Amino acid sequence: MRPVPRWALISSGCAPVLLIGGWTIAGSMEGPGYDPVTQTISVLAAYGAPGAWVMTGALLGLGVCHLFTAWGLRAAALAGRIALAAGGVTALVVALLPAPSSGGSLRHGSVAAVGFALLALWPLLATDRTGPAPWGLRPVPAVAVTALMGLGAGWFLVDMQRHGAVGVAERLVTCVQAVWPLVVVVSCLLHRRRDAQ
Repeated sequence: MRPVPRWALISSGCAPVLLIGGWTIAGSMEGPGYDPVTQTISVLAAYGAPGAWVMTGALLGLGVCHLFTAWGLRAAALAGRIALAAGGVTALVVALLPAPSSGGSLRHGSVAAVGFALLALWPLLATDRTGPAPWGLRPVPAVAVTALMGLGAGWFLVDMQRHGAVGVAERLVTCVQAVWPLVVVVSCLLHRRRDAQ
């Protein structure tokens, strides 16, 4: 197994902090008119939103974190690393194509959907089937986390039609997508340390 550098802990650990910190700060800047239960993260980064610069910066940082993590995660299969890096690129593009202040945006929504798909599939694509792999790169956890993301996406789509808790569904999915690279990096570092003993 090729080693994962320790700095990958920083890039993978910063991703959820940036995402959650970004929507928390931008949401507080939005004031009481913003409802995180029923409104999406894109509303926080929309043109004219008070905290748009915060959420845009958080999305840009998230994209950069995914790119660095994909680069450092040498223990993962190449297809998974490419999918994670491409997910990072889509986060950058989503940040550069904010939603309008009212209504939807086909470009923004399309890029976000592609990014979601890439970040949902990368755990499966990254699995190591050649031998005793780190826990985060084994098929069973990869299938489980991808299924969790798929269920969250289904919830998101249903609530988009029903005008329900779409904000909660989106936050659940994006949290899992932001945290999973950290889980994989930690499992790789722990696996390497066990092998060295």
